[in-house]
Amino acid sequence: SGERIKDELNKIMMCDKPSVGWMLLQRCGLLQIIMPELQALAGIENRDGRGHKDNFVHTLTVLDNVAAVSKDNLWLRWAAVMHDLGKAKVKAYDEKIGWTFHNHDYVSTKMVLPIFRRLKLPLGAEEKYVEKLVSLHMRPICLADEGITDSAIRRLLFDAGDDIDDLMRLCDADITSKNEVRKARFRDNFRIVRAKIADLKERDYKRLLQPVI
Repeated sequence: SGERIKDELNKIMMCDKPSVGWMLLQRCGLLQIIMPELQALAGIENRDGRGHKDNFVHTLTVLDNVAAVSKDNLWLRWAAVMHDLGKAKVKAYDEKIGWTFHNHDYVSTKMVLPIFRRLKLPLGAEEKYVEKLVSLHMRPICLADEGITDSAIRRLLFDAGDDIDDLMRLCDADITSKNEVRKARFRDNFRIVRAKIADLKERDYKRLLQPVI
């Protein structure tokens, strides 16, 4: 039944290394039945000598990374599973730059509610939380790449609200590049973003404490 499937998936999700359970579902053919959107991410396609990473493996790596820093947050783990689901739908090849996945965050966000309904997952605050993290998961990395201004950080804080720390955990877990130089650059930039967030929070808090006269 749907309830039994939901319960078993949630048990897998709360394991110390949940990727093991998802890998077993794929190997025995059940993943295609239970969550074909995740199965669709599997595999690498090459064209003109250019390939892309296996987004199924990447997703499970992100999930395990999140599990290591969120011992009791089931819904952050679900956000990790769903954050890149749209990539299978938007994947395209550009002769100049190679494989692209434009707007995958938007498409992934739109997939959350139908999957939650099908898997009998709760449709209240939990679903909205997952939607929010999936929709925002590219924002911090774009800030790190394009420029970290106070106004951009303030917009991110407004959009993420109380979930900003969980969003940053997801984004940090999303850094899975095998290129150690690239990974180090992303992590350095993320440290700057985190520091800017903390600094802006403190300055805004102090401003609120100032007398109006």
